[in-house]
Amino acid sequence: MAHETLTDAVEATAKEFEIPGVAVGVLADGRESYASFGVTSVDNPLPVDEKTLFHVASVTKTFTATALMRLAAEGRVELTAPVRRYVPELALADERAAAEITVLNLLNHTSGLDWNLIDPEEGDGSLAGFVAKMAELDVIAPPGARASYSQAGYNLAGRVVEKVTGLPFEKAVTTLVVEPAGLSNTFFDLDEIMIRRFAVGHVGGEEGAPRPARPWRANPATTRGNNPGGGLVSSTSDLLRWARFQLGTDDGVLPTEALRRMRQRTVELRGSTLGDAFGICWFLREVDGVHTIGHGGSGNGQFAELLIVPERDFAVVSLANAGPHGYSFNQSVVRWALEHHLGVVDRDPEPIPYDAARAREVAGRYQIDAMNLDIAADDARLTLAVGIKPEIRAASDADMPPDYPAADIGFLPGDGDEYIVTDGGLKGQRGYFSRDDSGAIVGVDLAGRLFTRATPAS
Repeated sequence: MAHETLTDAVEATAKEFEIPGVAVGVLADGRESYASFGVTSVDNPLPVDEKTLFHVASVTKTFTATALMRLAAEGRVELTAPVRRYVPELALADERAAAEITVLNLLNHTSGLDWNLIDPEEGDGSLAGFVAKMAELDVIAPPGARASYSQAGYNLAGRVVEKVTGLPFEKAVTTLVVEPAGLSNTFFDLDEIMIRRFAVGHVGGEEGAPRPARPWRANPATTRGNNPGGGLVSSTSDLLRWARFQLGTDDGVLPTEALRRMRQRTVELRGSTLGDAFGICWFLREVDGVHTIGHGGSGNGQFAELLIVPERDFAVVSLANAGPHGYSFNQSVVRWALEHHLGVVDRDPEPIPYDAARAREVAGRYQIDAMNLDIAADDARLTLAVGIKPEIRAASDADMPPDYPAADIGFLPGDGDEYIVTDGGLKGQRGYFSRDDSGAIVGVDLAGRLFTRATPAS
């Protein structure tokens, strides 16, 4: 995008992707700049601005991790200690994993826990109730063996916060990091959110027209069990303030060294859009020779992206209220901000020419607990489709987000097991295929999550 101003870029990109409402903030050269476009809801429209609240979903994980880093700095939590030191009642399908998983394994997604536990209709929705059901969750790898992005792991980390502080998770995180960071527009509580201007998520309606997504965030009776992994609501102005906090000045809340430790590599990532490595929570990625840290989030028709460049004291926040193209909007705006302010160009790698034999080898169905991923091959193209399992849709009254239809993917140079999505709502997403000791394809990574192979190509 070759726009002259942030406002031009945001407006043009929102129109391109047909997003009802967006809000963007940039921190550069010590100054904050904002641009917003559109409305909070197509049904009950109010103008979006930098104070408008959006569900930031998994960006919440950066708050959970920072709270645990503060507890570690105070000597109340040891990151390398087994989780059972703090949550002795933890039971998993694999007893050895339950005994060995550490706090750090939760924070850098190396716990081996599957994506999430899908059973929100039973119990009180508390973190204690969530942990009590974790024996139903698959353990997909031994602790520390590999990175696989896990919502369940962060919800368990939230239970560690509760046990150590003796406070409800939401109160603990507010006390430990939200208030000390000076965030006055960041909340878990729906009662606080509903008296302020907030964005409504949207999904495609008839003939593609956006319609409000229901429920807005989640059933209020069951949302607490997912709050550590994705429950926060915030604004662009508060998230830029959060970025300033993460850049660190050692103000007594959290030592600068603790913040820097969060930005250091703990586990490498392969062929991932998320980045080159995980720090403590943060996705670490080198872009055009510059080191960045970041985190994204996706809720029910709402998408969030936070990217920080510590060496340049730079940050960009992008929030959008429609799926599936809110993700694409955010990526486009972040790239524009990097190039416009820092001269940093972020480009997707080019796939190699189509190889039908290799494509047929990877074709088949892959799955996690909630979703199916289908890869199909013919003589001309390889495609990837991903969506919520039909039985889960059928059992829920929620207005769930639409599936991603089949989109072209291509193999990347190298060993032939890395790929990139080249069109559709997931355009630019990268991942790789996993093999067992015999060389057979057993899984595929998408968005940092390991989907295990269910059926090979027929």
